[in-house]
Amino acid sequence: MLGDESVSRAARRRRIPRSRYFLGRIGVSSRSFHNYFYSQQEENYQEPHEMLALLDFPEMIADRYRIHRLEFATPHFGSTEPAYIQELRTQMIRTHSQLVNIAVGIEELSDGGGLSDPEEAVRERALEASKTWIDIAAQLKARSVRCDPGKLNPQNLEPAIDSYQKLAAYGRTKRVRVIVENHGGAGSDHPAELVRLIKRVKSAYFGALPDFGNFSDQKTRARGLALLFPYAPTVCHAGGLEFDATGNEMKYDFPACVAIARRARFHGTYSVEYEGPGDAYQGVQSVIDELLRYL
Repeated sequence: MLGDESVSRAARRRRIPRSRYFLGRIGVSSRSFHNYFYSQQEENYQEPHEMLALLDFPEMIADRYRIHRLEFATPHFGSTEPAYIQELRTQMIRTHSQLVNIAVGIEELSDGGGLSDPEEAVRERALEASKTWIDIAAQLKARSVRCDPGKLNPQNLEPAIDSYQKLAAYGRTKRVRVIVENHGGAGSDHPAELVRLIKRVKSAYFGALPDFGNFSDQKTRARGLALLFPYAPTVCHAGGLEFDATGNEMKYDFPACVAIARRARFHGTYSVEYEGPGDAYQGVQSVIDELLRYL
């Protein structure tokens, strides 16, 4: 695969504008608009807005941002029935969109148990629920699913290793990778645990989903992203938390995160995940603009 500089030179030879090439490296997560979906709206959210349906999401993102890479969060699916999934696939084809990743957020993968639970029966339920979303990802031609481990026990990674070896093997049969994100019980400030897990599982179908924003301080962020990006096969989260009047992220060093990804030769998608206050549409645009400045 060509590096960024080689691709940029190739783009210039084909007279593709630099901004258009790098826009093709950016995706948008439905999580950015979670308050606009009935299933995830926060109780006290007061911003004026129209509610969204996932079936309309590909067209909205393509029309508003000229972006055709998408990430879906499972709470935003209107159904898991085959007819609904096929209709969603049809909408993506119609808008020339690609689903990069499905962020699986289900009860079976909660911090209290999930794929790391010492009880085999609990892990088995989590495995079966995760396989359902691998099947859906395959139908939608997604490259990966995020299935987090719950609360990892750094003193005993064996339950999680066993779960992910099985899940990665199943993902291989569907050509869908399984990835884990650095958040919550999955290594927000302990990314080395995730790297240990990835190395022990030893599968090309298992890797990391680095998130720019999910760290407590910049030192941990720089160390953690440098550890995780070499194992990121499909997508990272370019989080938006709060912007100043000139459109710069205020909560963390955004350009430093992009620089780490570039140094690691990350070739995947920068999926915009706006988590800040106010209008999500403008928040997503602010993250896109900042990515375009530094990619």
